[in-house]
Amino acid sequence: MVAEVAAVLPQAQYRGRFAPSPTGPLHFGSLVAAVGSYLDARSQDGEWLVRIEDVDTPRCQPGMGDAILRSLDAFGFAWDREVIWQSRRSEAYAAALDELRRRGLAYACGCSRKEIADSATRPAVDGGLAYPGTCRDGLAPGRSARAWRLRVPDQRIGCVDRIQGEVAQHLAEDVGDFVLLRADGLFAYQLAVTVDDQFQQISDIVRGADLLDSTPRQLWLQHCLGAPTPRYAHLPVVANAAGEKLSKQTRAAAIDPAQAAPQLVAALRFLGQPVPDELVCASLAEVWAWALAHWDFARIPQQRAAII
Repeated sequence: MVAEVAAVLPQAQYRGRFAPSPTGPLHFGSLVAAVGSYLDARSQDGEWLVRIEDVDTPRCQPGMGDAILRSLDAFGFAWDREVIWQSRRSEAYAAALDELRRRGLAYACGCSRKEIADSATRPAVDGGLAYPGTCRDGLAPGRSARAWRLRVPDQRIGCVDRIQGEVAQHLAEDVGDFVLLRADGLFAYQLAVTVDDQFQQISDIVRGADLLDSTPRQLWLQHCLGAPTPRYAHLPVVANAAGEKLSKQTRAAAIDPAQAAPQLVAALRFLGQPVPDELVCASLAEVWAWALAHWDFARIPQQRAAII
């Protein structure tokens, strides 16, 4: 049975978001995610926000966040409200961690990666190793805190995704107590994204299915922080001919503003929208006008990945 871990936001006001990480330029997979989230928001008379998720500063490229915003603008996206930069919100993440520590929900961990690898007995859903709970009952004598972890429940946590259906994990078995503050002093993605979604009052999250396995952790964090749970919709991930997700690591080509209209058409078709052939050579404004008038969420393929 899937646990109900938080109340759902009232749907009177739709507020979505696109939250790229500036580790490289936007590629076609990024465009698909942006298009899906943007059109879902606009089709429901909602707001669409942009957040630059640069909390993992060592992986971010200087100036790439601004370059991403310029690319979005060149492709005709129009966002509402001020852009949020995670690198400027450390105080908010620290406050959330302090609350979790005060309530006994977070604890110090002194384990190194090697020690976890040597003691872990099972893989985690994200490809790593499930934390075995070594420090759950306190640090061993002589050990100091390297990171802070969140206690997870011995139960399944999940939700019903608007595209992928039921999504659930037994967090204790599939992940283990996960990191909130890393050994290098940086706040973890899971904490930052949960705090920011609450701060921005996000009602709907439309993003790539590569983040599907993160959702139960975020649901549990929302519950622990008393935050409402948004609706989720995980779009198919764009994969190359080798079946690899398009990314900086797989050398995905950057989207080209000079080819904005045909690339927008390709993104719409990837999302199952029946774009007329005559729009292939149309202007960017004409493609957006068609997309806004004809967006059909039900046509999005119900799969985790698709090859282009």
